[in-house]
Amino acid sequence: MVQIKWLKSAKSDLKEIYDFISLDSKRYARFQIEKIQHKTEILRNGNVIGKKVSEIDDENVREIFEGNYRIIYRIISKDEIHILLVHHGARDLLQKIKS
Repeated sequence: MVQIKWLKSAKSDLKEIYDFISLDSKRYARFQIEKIQHKTEILRNGNVIGKKVSEIDDENVREIFEGNYRIIYRIISKDEIHILLVHHGARDLLQKIKS
């Protein structure tokens, strides 16, 4: 089974998402974060899932989607995956990467 490690950047993204949504509804904010975290569990089976991130020229950097959110991860080895960031699909990923 593949080990999934959430990097600080991805954890920070989850906090920002929670903080933003919770301005309207803390309940929905928790629900959205749980959905994002649950979605990453499909990566544990070890198969290459998701598509290559078009903005990044690296076959090992891939993404899966949960609603409007892009969950971007790097395949470290057949036994390890790092969640790099969680990004809203309507926002410019290149701008976030450069900052």
